[in-house]
Parts: sequence; C-alpha cells; structure tokens
Amino acid sequence: MAISLIRTFLLYAVVVAAVRMMGKRQISEMQTSELVVTLLISNLAAVPMQDTGQPLISGLIPIAVLVISEIVVSSLMLKCQPFRRMICGRPIIVVYDGKIQQSELRRLRMSTEDLFEQLRQKDVFSIRDIAYAIIETNGKMSVIKKPDKEQPTAGALGVAQPDTGLETVVVSDGVASDFSLALCHQNRKWLESILEKEAITIPQVFLMTANAKGDYFIVRKDEGSK
Repeated sequence: MAISLIRTFLLYAVVVAAVRMMGKRQISEMQTSELVVTLLISNLAAVPMQDTGQPLISGLIPIAVLVISEIVVSSLMLKCQPFRRMICGRPIIVVYDGKIQQSELRRLRMSTEDLFEQLRQKDVFSIRDIAYAIIETNGKMSVIKKPDKEQPTAGALGVAQPDTGLETVVVSDGVASDFSLALCHQNRKWLESILEKEAITIPQVFLMTANAKGDYFIVRKDEGSK
C-alpha cells in the first residue's frame, strides 16, 4: 500500500510538472497536438500507478519524450508558418459580411444550432447583429459585430477615462499577498492603514482588491467563518 501511495504521489508530481512545462492553457484553449499529448501523458501515468509490478521508469521515460516532443513541435510552429498550419489548421470564417457561409459550416459539421449556441455565449442573440464570425484553430469563436450594433466606448463618446492600472486580489481568504500588492504599486503599510480605517483585520477579510490609484474593494468573511 505504501509503495502504491508513493508511486501515485510521484507520478502526480511528474504529470503536473509536465503540463506546466508545456504552458498554461485551459483544455478548451488547447491546440490539437497539445490535447493529444495531455491525454497520452495521463494514460501513461495511469499504467505504473495501477500496476505496481510495472517499473516506474517505464512510465516516466515516455512522459519525458512526449513533453520534449511537444516543446520541439511548439518551437517549430512559432518559426514555421506552413508547419503550424499543418498541425493546427487555419481559422475558418463562418459568417462573412453578415452572410452565413453554409459550405464552411458543412465542412466543420457545425449545425445552425451549434452556430447560434456559440453566438449566444458571445452575448450575440441575433445573426443580423454580426459582420464576421470566425472559428479559431482552438475551436473557439471570435465575433465582430456590425458597427451600428457595437456598444459605444468612452473614446468614441469623447469621454476621458482615467487609467486606474491593474486591479489585483491583495487579500484572499484572510491571507495577504505581497506579490499582488507590488503589482498594484502598494505595500503592507498601505494595506494595514486601509484595514485600520475600515476597522477590520486581515484574517477577517474574505476578499480585497486594489489598484494603483489606491481604490479598493473589501468583502468581509461571513460570521462564524475561520
């Protein structure tokens, strides 16, 4: 039992490290090659995890080979556009100048229901509102609305908006982050002064965000929370 636990923890650490080395992406944002490698790594790790008679190295070596291969392929895709197109394909325009490209939908095996589902996820509820819709190489849809359907920006209205900088989470569940404070150009002294003014301590804070202008937002922990 102890051997199985040790092997499981070790393989877990190896798989996490392997995925980190390949880069930070959500499953829905992965290219085809990245998704295939991720699935293969999980399957390879499962074999020595379940079969204690299987040498641990028999799972670690293929995982290392896959990670190195993925890093090499990613580097080649950055430097060689034809190779990238061969591996990832091209973005496909499914709505062009307001017109649905039926041939492209058929090529993607995408129904009109699928099209409208993805449009709704982009807060578009009428096909008449969009000029272009593009299926990216990772399967996600990008949408460009018609100019008269776009919401006006502050710049278009001639309204000057101050740059408040990056808003970061400086306290999460009672724990302050010096890294996040530095990102918004603040420090512990500033944090303590704000909390003193609000008559609250760090352990009582569930969430606190701040920006470089000194604006902040605090959510207190519920009563009874530790």
